Amino acid sequence: MIKNYLWSVMLLLIMLSVSCTQKQKNIPKPPTYLRVELPAKTYETYRDDCGYEFLSPNYFKVGSVAPNNCNRDIVFTGLNGALHLSVIEMDTNLSAYVDYAIDKVDEHKIKATAIHDYTIQSEDGTFGGTLFELQGNVASPFQFYTTDSLNHFIGGVVYFNTRPNYDSIRPVLDFVKEDLEKFMESIRWVK
Repeated sequence: MIKNYLWSVMLLLIMLSVSCTQKQKNIPKPPTYLRVELPAKTYETYRDDCGYEFLSPNYFKVGSVAPNNCNRDIVFTGLNGALHLSVIEMDTNLSAYVDYAIDKVDEHKIKATAIHDYTIQSEDGTFGGTLFELQGNVASPFQFYTTDSLNHFIGGVVYFNTRPNYDSIRPVLDFVKEDLEKFMESIRWVK
């Protein structure tokens, strides 16, 4: 009986020593994202050769798309994104341009979890339009149009050069949204 008891204790000690020597399994950590340093904002009036002007934050770098063309690419310096601006001289009724802008927003309904639209009027009342905020993992989180309803129509689309991950770029989106609203409020035709 003592012999059986000793064998049982020995077997138990061997099992304990073998089970304690295995390495602890690591549990993978969820992905994390780097903290984004948002630039301090200062504004200045940007006047374009095509005859319009707007308040531009210091991180907007305006560039031409092509010679003799009023369309612009506005790069968000340090934020890895850009605003593609289309300036159109209207030659048909306003509803055709507005419908086209809304159709472009509708193309993102598949991926968007929500689409919010905000009516924005320029400070001097000559321009008005709609800013569309597309939430979720969409390619273009902001689209907008603004117009004087008679001659000029300006459309814009924002893209970021990163995989669309709404939660990780949300601070940047909030930062840029404020300046898009300021852009739409301050734009005016000076020609």
